[in-house]
Amino acid sequence: MGYDTPWGYAMRTVKKHDLEARTRILNRLKRLEGQVRGLQKMVEEDRDCREILTLLAGIRSALEATGDLIFETYLEECRADLAKGQGDTKAIVEAVRLLRG
Repeated sequence: MGYDTPWGYAMRTVKKHDLEARTRILNRLKRLEGQVRGLQKMVEEDRDCREILTLLAGIRSALEATGDLIFETYLEECRADLAKGQGDTKAIVEAVRLLRG
């Protein structure tokens, strides 16, 4: 049982490794959410510009690292499927294009 991703790639049934990766990703996203809320509060409180920019830089870095983890996890799933004769290289190329923006 699975579902289709935006790239037409069918996700497999979730395995232990997949659950661990998903948990790491979700934990990072929750931390990011807290940081963004903190940034919003700092702006609302008219805090020092330097403090705001420091937090903003940290958020950008954390978001980039989280995006890399999501992408690496997706590529690992694609690689495993290709090794089994399943999957589609076009989906990988499309994912890379989307990530480049």
